[in-house]
This record gives sequence, C-alpha cells and structure tokens, in this order.
Amino acid sequence: MKNTIIYGLRQLCGVVAPEVERLAGKEMTDGFGIIDDAFIEIDNAAGTIADFGPVSALDSARLEGADVIRGNGRVLVPAFADSHTHIVYAGSREGEFVDKINGLSYEEIAARGGGILNSADRLHEASDDELFYQAQQRLSEIAAKGTAAVEIKSGYGLNTADELRMLRVIARLKESSPLDIRATFLGAHAVGREYAGRQEEYVDMLVREMLPAVAAEGLADYVDVFCDRGFFTVEQTDRILSEAARYGLRPKIHANELDNSGGVQVGVARNAVSVDHLERMGGAEIELLAASDTIATMLPGASFFLGMPFAPARIAVNSGLTVALASDYNPGSSPSGDMRFVWALGCIKMKLSPVEALAACTVNGAAAMGLAGTVGSIAKGRPATFILSRPVPSLDFIPYAYTTPWIEKIFIRGREM
Repeated sequence: MKNTIIYGLRQLCGVVAPEVERLAGKEMTDGFGIIDDAFIEIDNAAGTIADFGPVSALDSARLEGADVIRGNGRVLVPAFADSHTHIVYAGSREGEFVDKINGLSYEEIAARGGGILNSADRLHEASDDELFYQAQQRLSEIAAKGTAAVEIKSGYGLNTADELRMLRVIARLKESSPLDIRATFLGAHAVGREYAGRQEEYVDMLVREMLPAVAAEGLADYVDVFCDRGFFTVEQTDRILSEAARYGLRPKIHANELDNSGGVQVGVARNAVSVDHLERMGGAEIELLAASDTIATMLPGASFFLGMPFAPARIAVNSGLTVALASDYNPGSSPSGDMRFVWALGCIKMKLSPVEALAACTVNGAAAMGLAGTVGSIAKGRPATFILSRPVPSLDFIPYAYTTPWIEKIFIRGREM
C-alpha cells in the first residue's frame, strides 16, 4: 500500500515534540509549532503520520512512490477534540431560547420546571432508538465540522433506568462511529423530579444505586457532578466523587459556572482530569490549578448563548495553566458543537491568539478526556487525524472569518472521511 503525501501546504500547524501530551501557558504558543511551505506523509497501512517537514526536505523519489495530494494554498491543522458535550438528548428547547430573549435567567427557567428537568422529561418519553438516531445525527454534524474526538455525558435521565439508557446509547455510538468517544456519568446534573425537595435522598440513591449499576456494566469512563449554586454542594460533590473512585471513575466536573462554588477546590482535591465552565473563577482557583495536573476546560459557547461572562482564559494561560476549550453542546445553554466557532470565540472574546485557542481545542482537549497522544496534534507515529483546509491566506484567517466555509478534507487515522 502506497503512502499518501500532501505537499506544498501553506502551513502545517499543531506540531508537537513526540513526548508532549498537553501544553500549558507559553507552551500553547511555543510548543504548538507551525511549518510554512510544508508536507505531511501518511502511512496508510498504519493510519499514522510517517513524516512531515518543509517541502525543501522532500525529494522527488518519495513523491513518485506515493499517492500525492497538492496542498497549494491550504492549511493543515489537527482535528478538534471536544472534551465536554451533552449530545444524547431528546428534542430541543427553543421555547426556553425565547424565554431567555424575554429576560428570564437560567436559574428562573430551571425554577419553572424548565432547563435540565425539561430535557429529562423528554428523554424519559423517547425510545432508545430515537435517542440513538438523534445523537447519531449530531455526531455526524460535528464530525463534518472537524471534530474527531468527543466526550459525551449522561445527565438527562436523573433516575437509574434512564441514566443507564443514556450511557448505553453512548456505547452504541462508540461502536458505530469512527470518532474517539469517551462517556461520562452525570447523574448529579440536577435532582430528578421525584426527589424534589429531597436532594440528600437523591444523592443517597445515586451513591447506593446508580453508581454500582453504571460500574457493573462498565458504561462510563468518567464521573461528573454539577457543583454550583442551586445544584450540588461541595460536600455532596465530594461524597459522590469519593464513592465513584471506588469504581475507578475519575472526575470531570462542572464548576464555577454560576458562582464561585468551591467546585475547583473539590475537583483538584479529588484529582479531577478537568474542571469545566469556570466563568466565575478567581485568583485563588487559578493558583490552585497552576499547582495541579487538573485541566481548566472553558466553554465559551455557553457564555455566548447565555450572555454570561467568559471564563478568564487569557489570565489562565498567562498564569501557566493548561487550558482546554470545548463546545458544551446541549439543548439548553449551548446548542452547537461547532468547534471552529469555539476556536473563534477563544480569540474574539477570550483574547487568546489563534494558535493558543487552537491548542486549547485540540491537544489540550484530547488530554482533558484521556486521549493525549492519540488526537489533537501532529507528531511522527501519531494517528493521521487532521483537517485539510480550502485555500486560505493563513491559519489566522480561519477563526477570523468564522462563518466562511473552510474544510476541504478530513482524515481520521489516515482515512479520508
């Protein structure tokens, strides 16, 4: 089988040293390399990157023995790694979209029985096949926009049977999709309707019933808790994470979206892979994260859609943190999985450079779901999973002209999609 060589690229972006699994602070610029007038060679038998570099290092004999794609005027970037989504859900919530336009807050909509509980009601009425086919459509949508790895949470079940149904749907998606998928158990997304006013009893049930059932079927890679004002307390979060650890489930938790909740502190204490949202993060949290291995995952799509403050990505990167950006694709607060838009928001609203924001959407997103070294970067021997752009002036043009069509080809493990 011949190798494939793409040569004459305007820019090859996202090059990392072979040992790199994540990038922090200045490394998000200095360690995420760009090669001008470049080539990349795909080992088609293995689906990996065989070689890359400046075209000046490529001899004609290699071209003659390969399948060749001309890269003239094109930019090649790693495919996106979206480390925080909720794409298994039933129906949509555009009625709440209008409520927001009319001035209701996220908390007010939830207090009226909307929000997460609305999605839980709809999911309860949907069949397993309906959930699967709707989620499959969303998965195809984000794949066409350049996402090759995605984390998907449960959390719209809020009872044992429906949480297990959601996780089984995610397992079906894993089997049927070429994307790398990670599953997260988020039974502590809200308190189910039948436990209204009895939050401690709900936590008791989650610990005694849900967690063992999820673990018995091996359905989850991670555990999550919505640790924030009006949802779950630090003490409840700590209890859930402690019990989950007994089953080998490492945390990836919602923290500091609505308030300075203490979620970052409990996440770091419990060795969370990531703490996510962070719109209300202050200096104490940044200092704590800088001294930990926990990744700061920020969700600018939710800030955009809800009109909330954007997480302090610029300060976080300047402080040496590993920052990831993810879509938060869900029906209530971020109904989009377009990671190119997330990349653009990272630049426009969070003041990251295009290279920093791309690193946050790729190599650091991969690390935030345990896929470091498999997607999100360009290095010899790593999977050939990347996006080839249409002809563009530069990498910077892609988040700048953020609605202009830009993808020409997508490769996952060396195969053109």
